[in-house]
Formats: sequence, C-alpha cells, structure tokens
Amino acid sequence: MRIQFAETLRKLRTEKNLSQRELAERLYVTRSTIARWESGSRLPDALMITRLAKSLDTDVNTLIEAAVESEDAPNVIMVDDRKIFLSGALPILEEVLPNAIITGFTRPSEAIEYAKANRIALAFLDIELGKTNGFDLCRTLLMINPRTNVVYLTAYIEYSFDAWSTGASGFTLKPITAENVRAQLKNLRYPFSMGGAQD
Repeated sequence: MRIQFAETLRKLRTEKNLSQRELAERLYVTRSTIARWESGSRLPDALMITRLAKSLDTDVNTLIEAAVESEDAPNVIMVDDRKIFLSGALPILEEVLPNAIITGFTRPSEAIEYAKANRIALAFLDIELGKTNGFDLCRTLLMINPRTNVVYLTAYIEYSFDAWSTGASGFTLKPITAENVRAQLKNLRYPFSMGGAQD
C-alpha cells in the first residue's frame, strides 16, 4: 500500500509541474520528506494528507484511499511566523532527527490542530508569534499532551527568564545549529528514542 500512495503522490505532483522542493516549500517540510513519501519509505499522517490535497488541488479522498496508517515515528514540530526561518531550520532538524516526522507551521492555530490529531514529542516554538506568543502556545500544547517537550527559539536572550516558568524543556537562541539542537535533546523532560539523537 505504501507503494500505491507513493505512486499516487508522484503522479499528482508531476501533473501539477511541481518539483519535490516546490511541494515541500508549500507544506513547510523538507524536500527529503517528499522524497521519502514518494519512495514508499514513509507515510504522511491524516492532517498532512489534507494539506497535500490542498496544495495539489485534488480530492483528499484520492490520497486517503491510497494511504495506510502512518508509521510509528516521533512527531516534531517547529512554529515560527517567518517562512524564511522555517526553510532554513527544518533541514537542520531533519539532519539531527532523521527518523522523526518533522513539520513546520507559521500559524499557532494550525500547530494546535496538528497537536490534537497527533502526539507531539517535541515542539520548537518561536516566542514572538504575531498576535500570540510561544509561552501561550506552550501552555496549550502541554494541556493537550503534558509529555510534550518544548524548546523555545528566539533572538532575544532576555526572554529566557520567562521561558522557564512555562514548563518548557529548554531555550536556544536563533539561528539554530545542529550542535545547539543536539544539546537541547540531552535536557528533555521526557526523553524518547529518535534516530540520530542522543537518548
């Protein structure tokens, strides 16, 4: 069945004259994530299938019928209202966490809906998110799943004093690096197994 989904996705993408990278940018995932879906080594979850259908302008049932349940891999999200930051940071997360399902969001509301449908193991949250903020988003995510690890991302070190009162696992300054991400993984409140990370 994974091959059926892979072939369906590849066919729909090529019909729209989109490269894997172009589709990845629309979905805020990495190009290699698209490649894994099209190779049959990975399957997107239900929410991502909905986003795929919208991006490819196709009936969501076309993709759902071709898919099977998503494999058991940790869900990692990053929320930042700047698309350019997500584009640069998501490949770093994938490098450090090769076996995780990594998804980016520019809108906190979309991240919340995703968290309601998927168990989030780790969330990287920008602190300044337009009308809302990462502190409030953290509290909401922890209400949904108290075992979600949260790491704040910001360019302003003065926020670090407020960050610790929200139940977060860590705090790191932008821009992120693979070394900084690995350092944060060592201090998670609720460690979990993921490829490439130090448990």
